[in-house]
Amino acid sequence: MNTLFDKIWDKHVVQVVEDGPTQLYIDRLYCHEVTSPQAFAGMRARGIGCLRPEQIFCMPDHNTPTHDQDKPIEDPVSKTQVDTLAKNAADFGLNHFGMMHKKNGIIHVVGPERGLSLPGMTIVCGDSHTSTHGAMGAVAFGIGTSEVEMVMASQCILQSKPKSMRINIEGTLGKGVTAKDVALYLMAQLTTSGATGYFVEYAGSVVRDLSMEGRLTLCNLSIEMGARGGFVAPDEKTFEYIKGREYAPKGEEWDKAVKYWKTLKSGDDAVFDKELTFNAADIEPRVTYGTNPGMGIGITEKIPAIDTIDEAGRASYLKSLAYMGFEPGDSMLGKKVDYVFLGACTNGRIEDFRAFASIVKGRRKADDVVAWLVPGSWLVDEQIREEGLDKVLEEAGFEIRQPGCSACLAMNDDKIPAGKLSVSTSNRNFEGRQGPGARTVLASPLVAAAAAVTGVITDPREMM
Repeated sequence: MNTLFDKIWDKHVVQVVEDGPTQLYIDRLYCHEVTSPQAFAGMRARGIGCLRPEQIFCMPDHNTPTHDQDKPIEDPVSKTQVDTLAKNAADFGLNHFGMMHKKNGIIHVVGPERGLSLPGMTIVCGDSHTSTHGAMGAVAFGIGTSEVEMVMASQCILQSKPKSMRINIEGTLGKGVTAKDVALYLMAQLTTSGATGYFVEYAGSVVRDLSMEGRLTLCNLSIEMGARGGFVAPDEKTFEYIKGREYAPKGEEWDKAVKYWKTLKSGDDAVFDKELTFNAADIEPRVTYGTNPGMGIGITEKIPAIDTIDEAGRASYLKSLAYMGFEPGDSMLGKKVDYVFLGACTNGRIEDFRAFASIVKGRRKADDVVAWLVPGSWLVDEQIREEGLDKVLEEAGFEIRQPGCSACLAMNDDKIPAGKLSVSTSNRNFEGRQGPGARTVLASPLVAAAAAVTGVITDPREMM
């Protein structure tokens, strides 16, 4: 019996090249401003248009400032990229949600919340975190700029079929443990290359119990284990989340879609190339201490001693710790924090703001912490205000910025200064990822909130 990945993949095969890649049909292409300009230039040079323009959705997110979006962008490079996307979308007749458009936001937040990303689809974007959309029960993965052009021109892509892996997480998550902690735990167990060459299906009681926001966070981080993508079989929770959303099927089409979506699961006798099982009881709130997402520990644990590190990796391990200003054997608890960032395609959804607000309610932001709270989209911003979370956050001394990728990556104004320590809900902590010389600790919204009010890395369970 086929795996779910096989079912979706096989349904989209146009042709298989002998001893070569597969020509795969793509249902949805998302374009942002950073990885699309060369693709559009290639289309112009060939004098062709997009084959299925209605299947392509464009929006700026990486370069957009998170304040004063109604004014011209000051940074010339960012302004050029954002303006170029608007012109390209207009010239090629594509859907475009520009800055200040009510449907604008981070592309990987907007796709699911608008009902554009649906079960059984193949979805691509010139961005590695396209794996986020896998939470909808879709095969979603990042592609390069030349491949973006290929999809624009033909609505197909040439791809080698990845191997399949199922990761089961069984049991019930403990107090204060979120989908982000599960993902950080998996990365530490598998390392950042442990899933290379695989497409991961997440399963087990923990995954079934996760909200859709939680599943989106988990799938978002698949790429950080080296996976080609990650996804969750759609279930009643998925259908409930999609129903009534703007681009979701309606009426009879809805009934027909759900009937098909219910068939999207791996068979009981499906065989995976690799299968792993983890226990929820082993996972506590987590933080990273190094310069890749796999260098993480439970918040009460100590940074690994040097003799626990494989000899071949010791030099790079010490280099990483030196960059972060930490020592082997250190506790992360009590480390002074300069910046806190809530947002990104990893943790910029409404549930993340609810979690953050639950910790800071009735407390005050630490005076020496700079906090950037950035909704993943204008729809999330609207939900924050409808639920009164903005009041809770403002009373605690926080302000909400405008949607965008923000401090996840140093491509806009929100850069962490050199040497400063940031507790971030984003997805990467490489050297300079949040700004030249910036030091990044990846964590959940609960851990970020606890740091924001105490000024140091704190176990959020003590504040719940």
